[in-house]
Amino acid sequence: MTDTPSIRRAYTTCRHGQMHYRTAGAAQAGRTPIVLLHQNPSSSYEYEALIRELATDRLVISFDTPGYGMSDAPPAPPGMAGYAAAFSDALDALESEGVLTGKVDLYGFHTGTLLSCELAIARPDKVRALGLTGIPMFDPATLAAKLEEARNFPEPDESGEVILGLLGRLWGYIVTNRDPAQPLDKAVWNFADKSRVLHRFTWAYSGVWSWDFSRLGLVTQPAVLVQTAEDLLEVSLQAAARMPDCRTVQLLDLDKDIFDLAPERIAHELRDFLDRL
Repeated sequence: MTDTPSIRRAYTTCRHGQMHYRTAGAAQAGRTPIVLLHQNPSSSYEYEALIRELATDRLVISFDTPGYGMSDAPPAPPGMAGYAAAFSDALDALESEGVLTGKVDLYGFHTGTLLSCELAIARPDKVRALGLTGIPMFDPATLAAKLEEARNFPEPDESGEVILGLLGRLWGYIVTNRDPAQPLDKAVWNFADKSRVLHRFTWAYSGVWSWDFSRLGLVTQPAVLVQTAEDLLEVSLQAAARMPDCRTVQLLDLDKDIFDLAPERIAHELRDFLDRL
């Protein structure tokens, strides 16, 4: 197949209202559809290149987490299990709409790893297998400090000091310190995607830092950790070792901006694992 798959955008429903998603490809015999769950405060936009790579031979759906991207927000931070429950609603809604049938595979990055694990635990009837990159399983003291910071982060103020400060730090992380191979234009779009929900960027982080990582042992589906040489490398390897059935692939020449610079390599490793099951 030589044509680049086009990405379509649509909405389905969940307990919080509308859930936005990007999709490409079509159902194929012998190819399980794959659902992508993003990091925060991003949206499914970060996966566009990966969506196109995977969609050459399967149906791909990438949700915006409730309260991020263009999905309706819950009334309060729901935690990882709460977000996963909303994704579970959306999977059932897509099945009733005729978009999905049968089981799906999952892929999650950073926050998306925990969302994928919670969804897999909650819906073994629906989730066949998982791919993960960057599991943020820090030591208890670090997790406690990060949780305290997230729960007590200042609310936006009239002067704009809180949000403008966040924007400056975000620009530094996404644009100034990007991989030199990433074009400035793409980095600016990534910055814009993350900037749209800074008034509630801590919501998902509160769920991440309070998550019980012993729950990794409850993921019974086969999984693969496709791990790059980012700062989560060692903790991700330790986390994967807690899972009953998780193999590891290390791509140590990659670090930041992997979905812009090497989506074909991530797609290859996921396809190589998932299509052998």
